[in-house]
Amino acid sequence: MIFNSFDFLLFLPIVFLLYWFVAKGNSKYQNILLLVSSYFFYASWNWHFLFLLVFSTVLDYFTGIKMHEAKTPQLKKFWFWLSISINLGFLGVFKYYNFFIASFATLLSEFGMNANFTTLNIILPVGISFYTFHGLSYVIDIYNDKIKPERNFVDYSVFVSFFPLLVAGPIERATHLLPQIQKERFFNYQKAVDGLRQILWGLFMKIVVADNCAIVVNEVFKNQENHNATSLAIGAVFFAFQIYGDFSGYSNIALGTARLFGVELLRNFAFPYFSRDIAEFWRRWHISLSTWFRDYLYIPLGGSKGGMWMQVKNTLIIFIVSGFWHGANWTFIIWGTINALFILPLVIFKLNRKNTNIVAENSFFPSIKEILQILFTFSVTTIAWIFFRSATVKEAFYYVAKLFDLSNYGMPQVDVKPFIFIIILLVVEWIQRKKQHGLELSNVTNTYFRWFIYLLIFVIILLFGANSDSFIYFQF
Repeated sequence: MIFNSFDFLLFLPIVFLLYWFVAKGNSKYQNILLLVSSYFFYASWNWHFLFLLVFSTVLDYFTGIKMHEAKTPQLKKFWFWLSISINLGFLGVFKYYNFFIASFATLLSEFGMNANFTTLNIILPVGISFYTFHGLSYVIDIYNDKIKPERNFVDYSVFVSFFPLLVAGPIERATHLLPQIQKERFFNYQKAVDGLRQILWGLFMKIVVADNCAIVVNEVFKNQENHNATSLAIGAVFFAFQIYGDFSGYSNIALGTARLFGVELLRNFAFPYFSRDIAEFWRRWHISLSTWFRDYLYIPLGGSKGGMWMQVKNTLIIFIVSGFWHGANWTFIIWGTINALFILPLVIFKLNRKNTNIVAENSFFPSIKEILQILFTFSVTTIAWIFFRSATVKEAFYYVAKLFDLSNYGMPQVDVKPFIFIIILLVVEWIQRKKQHGLELSNVTNTYFRWFIYLLIFVIILLFGANSDSFIYFQF
């Protein structure tokens, strides 16, 4: 079941009505309903992997209590590493085993040794990277005495498997989500309406922007040798907006859906393509993952306290690990490394915190300098996305080399109509750049104008929505 499916269109209102009219005012019954609904939502993908989700939940719930009750530091450390090892072990087997085996075999072949290792023919469980990181943050926070373990198993299970965020985030923290699950929740009309607006905007980003771009992107990347540099440039730009519309669209739907149930999830995107440097981009893109790596990897490694060398080393580590988190392919590792190389000059010259305010904060139009900064940041980000999208490193380098062949430019050989939808997206988000999402219209008092906007977007979705692909981040 995916957000942009007919099944979800039936599922959501049923759960909503049961939640507010049957379990009304009783957080115990509301949480049981959310847990059952979340497991049903997840099982609709592949019910076999539901057992893996439940096992991971039981493991972290149990070890969290054991760490808190441990009489000695050694025993506390034992339970901590037991949870970490099993969680990362499952992630390693399902997501990375074949990658390491294939890479090791390739390395041996370089030295003239033929190796015939057995690979696993397994399907990657949807959302495993996300719910594993939910559990890891919970266990780490208990180990560091930042929180106490949750004794209510249902409440903890909802924290791990709350269906809006289960398969593609945002990656939540126990300190933020668990208190909301534990307390009584009452229907808030304004929050629910804003949640519906955010869902509508997310559907526009996914079905109209991302899926229309995907048609061109799939053709260009699959047959790049048959396209000139102009079409390759368009394909790269379209992929930048495909992945943004796809993932930010998912996040908007997730946040909006959660708001229907009185829950506020962490914001995951803050209009990243208006960033003036790559450091600002990473503060605005996939925020929950970036801050997760900052808090649970970068800072424990020493952060920036050990001088410039440690800061450079730790920056490289978190970007390479971030790339590897996205997938078991050298293309992702190179993508992470490229982003690290882009951001390191800002780190070295202490410019990485230069742009922390909103672009053109006190005016409607950006300055010429800001326009050039935004275009440059978008350009280097788009080049890095080529490695993210390519099937192999060889294909990515071929794509980039052909892209920079100035003699190969000419009339585009692909449909450029998705540019219209991209322009609509950019105009709306530029106007709304100080808000939480593109359709936050709480300050628009004219009811007729608001409904005109809702109906216009709805009609655009109906008329121009492409055949919907699954969300890109479901594979991670």
